[in-house]
Amino acid sequence: MTTARELGQASMAAVKAKDRRAWLALFAEDAVVQDPVGPSMFDPEGIGHRGPEAIAAFYDNVIAPNESIGFTITNSFLCGDEVANVGVIRITFEGGSAVEVDGVYVYRRSPDDRIASLRAFWEPGAIRPVD
Repeated sequence: MTTARELGQASMAAVKAKDRRAWLALFAEDAVVQDPVGPSMFDPEGIGHRGPEAIAAFYDNVIAPNESIGFTITNSFLCGDEVANVGVIRITFEGGSAVEVDGVYVYRRSPDDRIASLRAFWEPGAIRPVD
């Protein structure tokens, strides 16, 4: 059995490697991505990106355009089929400017050992530039 922690680690590794195919393959057919949770610039209605097509569009529109995305996880709490990772995401944009944001990133495992949901708790107003 794959744990939610292992799925989260695989998700972060695929994003860091810019491996779209590997990242999308981690998600269950009925999965949902909420990044961030609630209404946002990426999800004005706050309902999440549901299913393979919506999750692929999220990757293409939000993840892929960046030069790189790195993760520093400072704490990880595995409880049943879910894990809450606490840490910082650093995004480097094309051209080299970068930002960081603190957050809690929650992954839930599906019965078929895939990601059932990815819920990222971070505040857009807390994004800070990196020198």
